[in-house]
Formats: sequence, C-alpha cells, structure tokens
Amino acid sequence: MARRREKPEDAHDNHERWMVSYADFITLLFAFFVVMYALSTVNEGKYRILSDSMTAAFRNIQANASTPPPIVMPPIPKVQRPSQAARQAEAARQKRRDKMRSVAKELLEVMGPLVDEGKVRIVETSRGVTIEINDSVLFAPGQAVLNPVSSRAMRAVAQVLSPTDFPITIEGHTDNVPISTPQFPSNWELSAIRATTVLRLFADSGIAADRLTAIGYADTHPVEPNLLADGRARNRRVSILIDSSEAEEGREVEMPVPEDGRQGTGNR
Repeated sequence: MARRREKPEDAHDNHERWMVSYADFITLLFAFFVVMYALSTVNEGKYRILSDSMTAAFRNIQANASTPPPIVMPPIPKVQRPSQAARQAEAARQKRRDKMRSVAKELLEVMGPLVDEGKVRIVETSRGVTIEINDSVLFAPGQAVLNPVSSRAMRAVAQVLSPTDFPITIEGHTDNVPISTPQFPSNWELSAIRATTVLRLFADSGIAADRLTAIGYADTHPVEPNLLADGRARNRRVSILIDSSEAEEGREVEMPVPEDGRQGTGNR
C-alpha cells in the first residue's frame, strides 16, 4: 500500500492573495470616483454669469415679443419761407403780368376790326405781348409811308401804350422777293425804314423815345414758306413787341487773373 507523501513544513497555501486583487480594485474604483467628481465640479462664478446672461436674454425676447416696435416718424421737412425781398420781387412781377394782360385786352379792343379780318394778330408770349400787322394794312407795296387809315390805328395803339413803362420793339419783315430801288436797295432797307416809320409815329404820339427800338429783319425771319403768294403776304409784316421783362443792369466782364497773380498790362 502506497504511503501518502507529506508536504514540507515551509510549504503552505496562501489563502490571502485575493486581498491584493481586492485592494487594487478598490484603489481603481476610488480613482474613478475622484475623476468623476473632479469633472462634475462647477465654477459657481462662471455659472452665475452664464445664468444671468441667459435670463436677461430670455427676458428681452419676451419683452420684444409683447411690446410692438416703436413707430419712427420721418423728419418733417422745414419749409423755407421766402425773404421779404423775394416776396416783394414776386409781387412786382405779378403786378407787371396783370398790367400786361390789361394792355393786351385794350389792344384787342382797339384792333378788333382788323383782328376779325385776319390782318392783325395779338399774341401773348413769355416775353410779353406781340402785335403782328400785315404790311398791306400799313403800307403800299414797296413803300414805307403809312396810309391815313393805318396812321389812325397806330395812334390808337400808341394811346394804349403811352401810359405804360414797357419797352417796345418794332420789327420790320419782308418776303424773299428782292427789291432794288434808289430809296430801297434791298429788303434790309425796306424793313428797317418801315419799322422806323412806326417808331416815329409812336414817339410823336407821346411814347418816350428811350422805350422804343426799331429793327429791320428783311426776309430772315419768315413765319410761312415763301413758295406761295399767301405765305409771302404773311411774311410781309410789322411786329410790335411789348416787353414785360425788366431790364437787368449790366456788369463789366473782367479779364482773368493769370496763375502767377500778375495782371496783364497789354501791349507795351
């Protein structure tokens, strides 16, 4: 029969090895909770700032949602009132316009029969009133002497214009048919002398001479083509322009100053 072998005296079972593993596990678990706690620690100062900011933001959103946006009114433009001088100037211009309309009405009454016959036209323009008179009413063909009937009509016109202060320009016009006589070498002389004849009658009727101007245009300002007899008759006319605009005082044009600042001395 076999005999059981006995263990040596120094050899014995280590029944406490599990405590080493258990201690390692507890150590790891402790470290895990330390890390988790460290990660979960909140900075109260930063948290308070974030909380206040979020609260203020949500309060503004609620306030804007409940309160309508303010209505912005556009700025009221300032109305610049004209100065006293501007008002006076405008009042003076209006007075002249009213006076010119009154003059046009009187001229229409004086020249009524000739207007009805189509021999006189009274036209109101931006400059004033223009009386266009067919030359057959005033002059014989190729002549510059007023006949008695036209003289009376022109004196009636002068009586209307004499009390006013409007400048008056008398224009003579012809057709393109040339003329060559000892008295009128061309249409320039004929148109100019016809205008001067009417001017002298106005001056003799009491209109101040400094208000009168005579111009001869010959055939350079036609109102109709000169191809037909009717057009040529229309172009032979005397126009009387009553100017409603006020003359402006002239201003001398000065020589420009050179860049070096020295005024030119002209020829030496």
